[in-house]
Amino acid sequence: MSASRRSGTTDELGPEEPERPDGPGGPGGPDGADLLAALLDGMDAALCAFDADGVVTHWNREAERILGWSAAEAVGRQGFAGWAVREADAEEVESRLMAAMHAPGRQVHEFALLTKDGGRVLVRTQSAGVPGPDGKPAGLYCAFSEVHAQIDLERSIALSEALFDDASWGVVLVDADLRPAVVNAHAARALGTGRTAVLGRPLGDLLTRGVEELENALTHVLAEGAPPAPAEMWVGVRTPEGERRRCWRSGFLRLASPLAEEPVPLGVGWLFQDVTEAKQGEQEAALLRFRANQLHRAARAAAECEDPAEAATVHLDFALAGFADHAVLDRILTERTPAGRAPGGVPDEDASAGPPRLVRIAATPSGGPGPSALTGHAGLPVRYGETHPVLQCVARAGSVRAGAGSVSAEEAREWARARVWPEDTVHALCAVLRSRGRTLGVVTFLRGAGRSAFQRSDATYAEDVAVRMAAALDLADLAGRGDAV
Repeated sequence: MSASRRSGTTDELGPEEPERPDGPGGPGGPDGADLLAALLDGMDAALCAFDADGVVTHWNREAERILGWSAAEAVGRQGFAGWAVREADAEEVESRLMAAMHAPGRQVHEFALLTKDGGRVLVRTQSAGVPGPDGKPAGLYCAFSEVHAQIDLERSIALSEALFDDASWGVVLVDADLRPAVVNAHAARALGTGRTAVLGRPLGDLLTRGVEELENALTHVLAEGAPPAPAEMWVGVRTPEGERRRCWRSGFLRLASPLAEEPVPLGVGWLFQDVTEAKQGEQEAALLRFRANQLHRAARAAAECEDPAEAATVHLDFALAGFADHAVLDRILTERTPAGRAPGGVPDEDASAGPPRLVRIAATPSGGPGPSALTGHAGLPVRYGETHPVLQCVARAGSVRAGAGSVSAEEAREWARARVWPEDTVHALCAVLRSRGRTLGVVTFLRGAGRSAFQRSDATYAEDVAVRMAAALDLADLAGRGDAV
């Protein structure tokens, strides 16, 4: 049966067209009702129509798919009562539909319909009256769809708007040329620019570091699809104040057109969250665990040394791992005892008597890796200038940090030579060696170019190492004087 019911003389939605021999309705082609039925059946929306008495006159294939009732079973029925709605709901549904016949514009309603197998489907309807030739209502049409499909669409739209307005993480849509096409407010703030200023610009204009890694990830997603897990990327954000180093936990989604038969890549959805503080906390905790383990290992190794001075260099070697490139150990030189034994430390009350003289008793090789070694030049004072960081360290009885600053390579080498340090030195950290109220010397940790400057947490670690080294040197002094320990 056709998806419409025809009367003998008049179609329910309008007067029947006069028959024409070679046109629609004549022998040479389909009539208007058949053409209308074909058009209705080809639509994606579920459509039905009622005449002025509420009798179903049209029922397309999409309506049949949703409810299971065929056009032959639906057309000719009086409203939905007794077959497409529950009896308890029939009166309300009919009154809403019939009211739409006389109301201006489209009327939107939601109600539950019954499927042929007895199930219930919540639908959203759009109904409007159809006027006859005299302008009076001749019927109405009703288009309906499952509410969950409409809700899914609305949710998708709402989700998109929320992601680009209110999301607490960055969302960037990157086109196939790896340039931002859409950016949400959070991502714009993270990139240090406005939402429109970032559009169409190469990622290299926005980031100083991590650009290659990010572009490789985007290219992989375009070619292979999304990775199985988020990736953590360290980037340098270009800001008016300079580079800002951040860690972004990033996820990627390949975007393809849903309208094409074959997947057409539209770009990549890049979602990221700033986890810099958390990663820095993890790194600091791991560093503290490593340094504590190094101190423990150093103590065990030093306990096996017969020579206390050698035990001090053992502590120095363990402390250098991952901490500094070089180290030197300077001992304060005092007047020798009549017996010519090794010098002791400088008591606090004598520390301000004048600039102390220091001798270098141990150092790491400056030309390559290797353990610290006693220099054998304990009798020759090191020629430090009056403002040298080592002398400042002795005067303060605390750690001192120094650096060459932003200078040329030649100026940095000259800076290191003037301080009697290896020429590749750029950063230095001096820690005082104290034991039993005396200042015994200074240990200096050195870093070369390409390494970061020493921080306050580094000074704490250096002071812990200095305490252990001072105990070993003090033990050597006691042994040299023949005192019992």
